[in-house]
Order: sequence, then C-alpha cells, then structure tokens
Amino acid sequence: MKTLLTTSAALLALAVPAFAAGDAEEGEKAFKKCKACHMIVSDDGEEIVKGGKTGPNLYGVIGRVAGSQDGFKYGDGLQEAMAAEFTWTEEELAVYVADPKAWLGDKGYAAKSKMTFKLKKGGEDVAAYLASVAPAAE
Repeated sequence: MKTLLTTSAALLALAVPAFAAGDAEEGEKAFKKCKACHMIVSDDGEEIVKGGKTGPNLYGVIGRVAGSQDGFKYGDGLQEAMAAEFTWTEEELAVYVADPKAWLGDKGYAAKSKMTFKLKKGGEDVAAYLASVAPAAE
C-alpha cells in the first residue's frame, strides 16, 4: 500500500507541469515585441521603456489585479478577471501572453481580449523582466 501511494504521488508530480523561471535579461530583449503597444513608466513618471499606448502601462503588472490599470479600457474578459480580483503572477502572465483568448476562456472569463498578439516563445522571460522592473515591495 505504501508503495502504491508513493508511486501515485510521483506520477502526480510528473503530471503537473513545472513552471520554468524566466530570464529577465532575455525578457528585456523579447519585450521589444511588446513595446509597439505597451510602455513601462514608473509611478513617478520615469520612462523605463518608451512604447505604445494601445495597451496599458505594464509597470507593476506582476502583483496587480488584472484589468485594473487606471485610464485604460479593457476587453470583457479582463474586466471579468478584475471583478473576480484575479492578480497577475509571473506564471499566469506567461501563459496569458502565449494566447490571451485561450487563457481567458480557460479561466472561465469571456474569451474576448483586445490583445491579438501571441508571444509564442519567451513569455516566462518577459514576465521575469516585468517583475524585475516592478516597484519595490513595501
């Protein structure tokens, strides 16, 4: 019986995909694809990455409630995520940027997103980069 439980636990651990930590340096390079729509500007106005204004400012996105950046009108799916107080983590953001509509649908939100771009590779790196340029924890 003990062997059966140990084997079951081992198989379960293998079945759960592990999140590979991203490389912030690589993420900074990959973010060049994102800056067509997004900027990174600190709360005090420091322009970390000059970018577009089609998407929200991504400063402090890790740890922020989805869809809650002031001054930006989000699509239905992220508005639902905000109402549910879903908070971005590096892991979740990496999955979201790979396929925003699929992520929203998988979470049970409206599978509608204004973000049409899909970052097929490097999502973990971009998420690590965004975490690295976040405000200091208080």
